[in-house]
Amino acid sequence: MDKQQQRFPDYLLNGYHNFMNGRFSEQQKRYKALAETGQKPKTMVIACCDSRAAPETIFDSGPGELFVVRNVANLMPPYEPDGHYHSTSAALEFAVQSLRVSDIVVMGHGRCGGIKAALDPDAEPLSPGDFIGRWMHLLRPAAEQIQSNDVMTQAERQRALERVSIRNSLANLRTFPCVQILEAKGKLHLHGAWFDISTGELWVMDPVTGDFSRPGM
Repeated sequence: MDKQQQRFPDYLLNGYHNFMNGRFSEQQKRYKALAETGQKPKTMVIACCDSRAAPETIFDSGPGELFVVRNVANLMPPYEPDGHYHSTSAALEFAVQSLRVSDIVVMGHGRCGGIKAALDPDAEPLSPGDFIGRWMHLLRPAAEQIQSNDVMTQAERQRALERVSIRNSLANLRTFPCVQILEAKGKLHLHGAWFDISTGELWVMDPVTGDFSRPGM
């Protein structure tokens, strides 16, 4: 490969310089303190890796305030101590057992590509491994039920599954013994949220009914 093609992207370097001259310069003491004392975020956010839905931006959070794990379609798999590799479960374990976060937020978003793939049973794998397809199997029962609803439009099905998947991930969180124990003691609280990329609206899930509504500002 030509060395010119391996050049680090200029726009990233420009962004870094802006960061150093702006946010880092303004919060240098904060960064130094975090480096010396370590991170102590109170909240973990399980979000999608979609570039349009960054939790730190949406919640206007500073350094050290959020512990964020991002994956395709903001899914939380169930507790499976089977010896395989489980990155999201590992992040949860660290957040709950080591950082002692008090809140976990599962945040979905509109126009999610992973959710769209889950609703398309005829979608071709992007690679022989079909990692996305297998990952989205976590939602297969719900996706099949929603897709079979002939009354809804495809856009309505998409939004429905985006929100159902949040409730599904919250249920999977509660299969972890550490989450069960701490939630029962009132030391850990689980939340659901959905972000509309096109309008910027944040919808929060009612913990009792499971319905989503916009919180009062």
